Parts: sequence; C-alpha cells; structure tokens
Amino acid sequence: MIKTEKQENQDVLQLSVEHLEARGFNNIKVDMEGYETPKSYLKKSSGSAVTPDITATKNGIKYFFDISLKSEKPTMLKSKWLFLDTLSRMKSNRFRIITFRGHYKFTHTLLNELNLGNKQPIKIT
Repeated sequence: MIKTEKQENQDVLQLSVEHLEARGFNNIKVDMEGYETPKSYLKKSSGSAVTPDITATKNGIKYFFDISLKSEKPTMLKSKWLFLDTLSRMKSNRFRIITFRGHYKFTHTLLNELNLGNKQPIKIT
C-alpha cells in the first residue's frame, strides 16, 4: 500500500496485524496507534523513502510485509515491491505480500508483471 492510502485503510492494517499475531509473529511494527513505526529505507535512485507496511520477526528471521489493495498508482506500488524484495534478499530476510478478497487478481497481475510470480501472497478473507 502506498503512503497516501494508509490512513484510509487502518482496518485492513489491523486485520493484517491480527492475522500475523495468530501465526506466531512477534516484534510487530506497523504505522498505527499502539505500535512502533517500521524503519524507513532511502531509495537512492529516486531519493524517496520506502517504508514497509508491516515488519515482524518469527524464529529469528525478519519479515517485511506489504499490503496489496487495488491502487490508482500501480507503478509506485511496483517500485516499492521491487525495492523491498531486493532489500530482503540482500539482508537474508523475507518479503511477503498480504492481499484481501477482491484484490487477488490485481495482486497476481502485478506480481507477474514484476517477474515475482514465485511469490505466493498471503490471502486474508
């Protein structure tokens, strides 16, 4: 999800956090009241800051999560996903995408366009 959409979709963030807590993730950071904000990373090519929607740890491994919802700006979402995927592979972390009912096809199309078809999104209904 891009930064401008985060305020509109606080309920989606809350559902995602509850899902991750139920799956055994801890040290969850999300840009929401009551939680610590995840660390932002500077993208040198554009000079913009990229912040994952959610970060968490499980079994000593750090995970970056990004929420996929239909967006008016898919190019920004694509560049964010590529950046987070590259960053996670460089640091031996994991990158996962969370999507919801009604957004599966949009997410699948974007993943195929980015050649990230091997990523299976976490589907929350």
